[in-house]
Amino acid sequence: MNSENNSKRHHLIEMDHQYVAPAGRVSKFDLVVDHAQDATVWDVDGNRYLDFLASASSVNIGHGNPCVVAAIQKQANQLVHYISGYFYHEPAIQLAKRLALLAPGNSPKKVSFSTSGSEAAEGIIKFARSYTKRSVILTFQNSWHGTTLGAASLSAIDANMHKDIGPLVPDIHHLPFPDPQKRFPTETLKAFSQRYLNDLKDLFQHDIPADQIAAILIEPIQGDAGIIKPPDAYMQGLYKLCHENGILFCTDEINQGFGRSGKMWSIDHFNLEPDLMAVGKSLASGMPLSAVIGKASIMNALASPANATTTAANPICCAASLATLDEVQNLNLVERSEKLGKFAKSQFTTLQQEFPVIKAVRMIGLNGGIDFGTDQASLVTALSEYCFEHGLIIISTMNHILRFQPPLVITEEEIKNGVTILRNGLRELA
Repeated sequence: MNSENNSKRHHLIEMDHQYVAPAGRVSKFDLVVDHAQDATVWDVDGNRYLDFLASASSVNIGHGNPCVVAAIQKQANQLVHYISGYFYHEPAIQLAKRLALLAPGNSPKKVSFSTSGSEAAEGIIKFARSYTKRSVILTFQNSWHGTTLGAASLSAIDANMHKDIGPLVPDIHHLPFPDPQKRFPTETLKAFSQRYLNDLKDLFQHDIPADQIAAILIEPIQGDAGIIKPPDAYMQGLYKLCHENGILFCTDEINQGFGRSGKMWSIDHFNLEPDLMAVGKSLASGMPLSAVIGKASIMNALASPANATTTAANPICCAASLATLDEVQNLNLVERSEKLGKFAKSQFTTLQQEFPVIKAVRMIGLNGGIDFGTDQASLVTALSEYCFEHGLIIISTMNHILRFQPPLVITEEEIKNGVTILRNGLRELA
């Protein structure tokens, strides 16, 4: 970093603090982004950074992809916006068809657009309640589904998301997430899964009757919790329980979709077809677009205009999304994520062997949680700050886990360079 000349950055941040409400930002570093390309970011003072964050997994195809940029420019010259809540435009129609065909499973699908992942997650509440005529929604502890009132009610990862804004949306309850790290000594994954499923059955019997539950919403891989994947036995059992009791099985793919986990969708790791799923972030390479994708019979149950908004399915965003999906396919990014994820895991595992303060390396595609343990929060904060000062963007989650989610176009050499910065930081700080 050019430490001698960061005056523009400091001036802009002072202005931001004067005029922007703090609730809209989880402060990490004093980074004021100017431009970016592929897996590299430059700030307003000319400092260059390797990107291990991909704008919170919203630019999977990399920054400044020329096909996406061209699609945005072409559409902007033709039509910037017209309300899709009243009328039609071709980019939205073509994108809806493409997403319906891309979604897991063989059931006919339909799509409902919105502008943020939060809105898509909240949309699941509406579609599920309307279809089932039930009110209760179950989600999981340490989940992040968004920050609109409904999405914040679904989430359970930071108490500040609920503090002083109640009452929250009623009839939303949070289950313990089946984190395999919480197994008893000698407990098998199968036994662990059955224990958690039995607890859910007990909930049905003693607290919330199953016939009152509209949906269970799960992140097939929890992102903000540190890349946590539940056992296959649990997911299969949960899916079976849902369908035996008329409960919709719903997934949040906002963080994990579009190749992040080495599959197109994180639910593909379990070969299950969700009834409803929320997508966003990398759907349009970070442009404000999200969607609920669901089985047609469920999507038809919610009456107009219950999920219509003025700026949903903006034509520029839809054009960006169509180009993004083209690039995911053309650049073989799903396969690339799986392959480079294995390379990245080897790099981080070697780092763990050198520095046993790293307790676990979880990697599923280009999608990692580098876990230092709950007693090392101060080290993780200092390490991420060291990385920033030395040209690497990597942030912490849950206070003690480094979150590794680079653009899927990152190279092996760039991964090695980033790990070298981490290694140097650990030598200085650990």
